[in-house]
Amino acid sequence: MVKKHYKTVWLSDIHLGCKDCKAEYLLDFLGHSEIETLYLVGDIVDMWAMSKQFRWPKAHNNLFHKLLSLPSQGTRVIYLPGNHDEPIQKYDGMHFGDIEIHRSYTHVTEQGKKLLILHGDQFDQQVCLGSLHSWIGDVLYDFLLFMNRWYNWGRVKAGRPYWSLASYIKSRLKGAGNAIARYRNACVETAKKQGFDGVVCGHIHHPEIVEEAGFLYLNDGDWVENCSALAESSTGELSLVYWSQIKQIDNLVSIVPEQTPKKDSKVA
Repeated sequence: MVKKHYKTVWLSDIHLGCKDCKAEYLLDFLGHSEIETLYLVGDIVDMWAMSKQFRWPKAHNNLFHKLLSLPSQGTRVIYLPGNHDEPIQKYDGMHFGDIEIHRSYTHVTEQGKKLLILHGDQFDQQVCLGSLHSWIGDVLYDFLLFMNRWYNWGRVKAGRPYWSLASYIKSRLKGAGNAIARYRNACVETAKKQGFDGVVCGHIHHPEIVEEAGFLYLNDGDWVENCSALAESSTGELSLVYWSQIKQIDNLVSIVPEQTPKKDSKVA
């Protein structure tokens, strides 16, 4: 496959250190891409998961070093830490080697669109209905990821490609749809008040491009369920790339999944 050139790519919710991270897919995507500017829009390393159980397989290590090496290969890398890599937020405005760290950032596309970039955990208080609803949501999401691991382990054993069962089920749950809508509205209203033409975020693992009255809501998705990135072409067109639909990694699910979902495995 010939390398594809992107002016800009946004990635978020990689969750290195979490058992559901699809590091192999992202390594493959980066290996087939030439990127001028890369935004890492939070939850790159899952410090929450690793504080409960340290997990750092070879693919995660390879991906981590690949991201660190990109500046030396000519890619500008800007890192906007989220809630799962929250300790990095205190370095806002500083550099980690050649990687810039910011809590939020402004990007202007080739078509002149001024975009606010942020992870999206800033809106948790506006979106959450309360501690009980939040706990129920975490438990249900853990169970969806548990089913997703087993389902795709079976698909790979049968010689079939990866498919996100978790996303399919989530898209049909009314409560999940309402939460996504509240989150989208919170992002949009904040960016509009600050004079932006659009907002780029992650956090909720729901890739989406919505344009309403000329305003853009752009969610780049994740590498836990969807294996998705937001990309800008050299002429400024914005699109979602779903790498699991483009390239199949045969050994993605090579280890038998864990038998029971764990409460510490939440990734949103």
